[in-house]
Amino acid sequence: MKIQLLSISLMILLLANCSEKKSDAALTSTGTAVPSDSTDVSAEGADTPAIRTAVASISEESTKKVLEHHWDAFQANDLEATMADYTEESILITPDKTFKGLQEIRDNFVFAFTIFPKGKSTLKLRKSIVQHEVGYITWEATTPKTKKSFNTDTFIIHDGKIVRQTYAGLVAAP
Repeated sequence: MKIQLLSISLMILLLANCSEKKSDAALTSTGTAVPSDSTDVSAEGADTPAIRTAVASISEESTKKVLEHHWDAFQANDLEATMADYTEESILITPDKTFKGLQEIRDNFVFAFTIFPKGKSTLKLRKSIVQHEVGYITWEATTPKTKKSFNTDTFIIHDGKIVRQTYAGLVAAP
């Protein structure tokens, strides 16, 4: 139980340090993160359902909503809706280039929408996994010029915005 408690504490501390905004969690004298509204705080009871629920729900609903919005906006070739998911601090890493900030990410999507023309491309979401603030999707696409049989994106989402994203995909002739 001590190892599990330490693992949960370290995970919460790491997640808190990843975000530039302050967390609503407080640290007990044992270093355990506890939501500020929790009344069940003790070294013995630190691994309580309240703590497990708080850890399990970290940004998960927000992550799901952002992923769904992002996928819908991307499929619709809606540049403004797609860009609404990012901040100036966002970073998008692809095999060809790392895009930093809104303008570079916008330039990437302007180009991407030429590859996936609306009404002429078929995109299919194959898998979507959400764990806390991390989202992972796999998808495939057929365009007039290419078939992308396997694509994957991983997202880190804080406060309803994509702060980090990676993309990779396989391209073949249609």
